[in-house]
Amino acid sequence: MLDIMEAVRQAAAARGRSLEGIPFPEVIRLEPGAVKETAGYLAETGLRSIVVVSDAVIGKAVRYELTKDLIANGSRASLVEVLPNAVGDVVADEASIVQVLLEIQKLRADAVVALGAGTIHDIVRYAAFSSGLPFVSVPTAPSVDGFTSRGAPILIRGHKHTVPAIGPSAIFADTHILKEAPAAMVAAGFGDMLGKYTSLFDWTFEHMVTGAPYDELSADMTMQALASCIDQVEAIGSRTEEGVSVLMQALIQSGLAMLIFGQSHPASGAEHHLSHYWEMEFLRTGRRQLLHGAKVGAACAVIARLYRELADSGLPYGSEGALPEELRHAARQAEGRWPEIRQLIGALPEPERIQAWLTAAQGPATTEELGIGPELVARALREADEVRPSRLTLLRLYNSLLRHQPLSS
Repeated sequence: MLDIMEAVRQAAAARGRSLEGIPFPEVIRLEPGAVKETAGYLAETGLRSIVVVSDAVIGKAVRYELTKDLIANGSRASLVEVLPNAVGDVVADEASIVQVLLEIQKLRADAVVALGAGTIHDIVRYAAFSSGLPFVSVPTAPSVDGFTSRGAPILIRGHKHTVPAIGPSAIFADTHILKEAPAAMVAAGFGDMLGKYTSLFDWTFEHMVTGAPYDELSADMTMQALASCIDQVEAIGSRTEEGVSVLMQALIQSGLAMLIFGQSHPASGAEHHLSHYWEMEFLRTGRRQLLHGAKVGAACAVIARLYRELADSGLPYGSEGALPEELRHAARQAEGRWPEIRQLIGALPEPERIQAWLTAAQGPATTEELGIGPELVARALREADEVRPSRLTLLRLYNSLLRHQPLSS
């Protein structure tokens, strides 16, 4: 397998781009047995007091082997099992972060290991950041593209905020462990990648109508990662080692594309805003959480359907005069460039095709299968753009125009 970072360097060199100053992980290993390199890496870098953060989902054998390796390499090691909340979910909230911070202080740790999937990484990246410590990533499921992220989506009093944090100094992704992940988590990773169809559209749209920054290298890397998953969807659904390896490489590559651009635009658009809205609604009503990528995949089909409808009907102009100036400008630009925008929408897969891919990956294909009812879907479409009002998606412009429609006489 081509080294992931080498592939990124080659892609950048082909465009004459410098990657100097971008905070990439020092080491990325995606291969069978990669977890066995973790302890040696920490010892070589002089980090000897290690807190390993995990949860009850992670097999005891994996936790034991990693802890044993750390001790064999001369480290002190403490294992923290993050506790679930009142409804049984492990979430990246104040309580989970404080639990990890207390163990870091108790051990006087000099590094933290995130042994788990996306939520564990979010908890660790902020706890390590707050403590001024490095952390090492050991993913146990190919479920999200946020393993390399330097931002942590944290729940604060039930509301999601993405706050500055740190990325991992190294990633050791063991395909033997990853292919044993629950089928639902593998399918969620595929769903997170599938959402790039609409996120890349929204990013291009924002660039077209506002002149916001756009980066072809990041966009191309993300699209290539997405295409590799589509090509291997059956193998991913079957959880073969090759399929899981392709998916994990795509998720890491998507994360690196975000690091290159410096923001999440390549991988997060209106489909992610729906997912976050549903997450906060489930928290508010005391319902068990759904996997992030499963929501993103289903939301991608919902957004693709809406955007295709808008391509036919157009935006509800006539009310743009009441918009804030920046949105008035965007509305005028969208109206003038609508033929180009329609063409971009036409390149999105049909919702039924998106759902077929989700089914092939052995994941839920619709909001109904996720247990998200039509009323909540409709409400999210009306309100989810407010989750991140600084991001101008087509959904945000459409809803802003609707909100400023003059009252009927």
